[in-house]
Amino acid sequence: MSDLSHFSHSHVFAESSGAAERGTRRVMLITAAMMVVEILAGWWYNSMALLADGWHMSSHALAIGLSAVAYVAARRHAHNPRFAFGTWKIEVLAGFSSALFLLGIAAWMVAGSIERLVAPQPIHYAEAIVVAIVGLGVNVACAMILAGAQDHGHDHHGHDHHGHDAHGHHDLNLKAAYLHVVADAATSVFAIVALSGGMLFGWSRLDPIMGIVGAMLIAIWARGLIRETGQALLDSEMDRPVVDEVRQAIAQRWGDAVHIADLHVWRVGRAHYACIVVLVTHDATVTPQAVKAALSVHEELVHVTVEINRP
Repeated sequence: MSDLSHFSHSHVFAESSGAAERGTRRVMLITAAMMVVEILAGWWYNSMALLADGWHMSSHALAIGLSAVAYVAARRHAHNPRFAFGTWKIEVLAGFSSALFLLGIAAWMVAGSIERLVAPQPIHYAEAIVVAIVGLGVNVACAMILAGAQDHGHDHHGHDHHGHDAHGHHDLNLKAAYLHVVADAATSVFAIVALSGGMLFGWSRLDPIMGIVGAMLIAIWARGLIRETGQALLDSEMDRPVVDEVRQAIAQRWGDAVHIADLHVWRVGRAHYACIVVLVTHDATVTPQAVKAALSVHEELVHVTVEINRP
């Protein structure tokens, strides 16, 4: 005997907040403007660290723009029935793409820095330091904008102020944009340190060395973001606490009278899951409706399919 039962999932489409969308759009415009300033200044003053920071910022402007576009697309297609489980993964895909941008710019920074180590060139330190400090200030302001959008979203969705809900989820698209800004701030700090060391102590090679250090840090952040977004895109969610919660809810209700023959859980939103469970039992009280009722205490389960097999 086989029965199917579904929870309604009409409310699990786009979970992007207006604050996140507005914040990413504002940061994109600010970043693009500062990018032009840093690239021109790095070229004029011959600073690899400053030039790298500027080109690095160009990738951020593009990636943050991608994040903003993802929010718009997710919102516009929120009720499109072609998206069976909503449009949340548009945001995740944007975060994954942003992480790839980070890796690419890190590789570019390493290549450029090695070139400057082999063939050092004179640097206008004082002028370059001023531009780097301005860039750092812009990065800090952008980080505050995105942090404010993040806090607003957490309050609205019942998350904590660290970007996580009860199961450790967060807005991966907003996190990607935030990481781009933080990476920018880090490279600005490295540029200031490198330029100061060169101006005060004549350590001209410190400039490209700091470029390499910054690139390594960015690559580490990018790798973590790729891992997180990749897990969501590939539905690698069976190690999540909600899986054990499903098993426990069924065991607490029926004990050994029910055997879970098959269980699939995957995420369809930042903190929302779909679930397919196949049960084998002789107990006539075990029905799809009863299983749904047992699992309804877990609000993150928004779409449940139940199959009952009676040997």
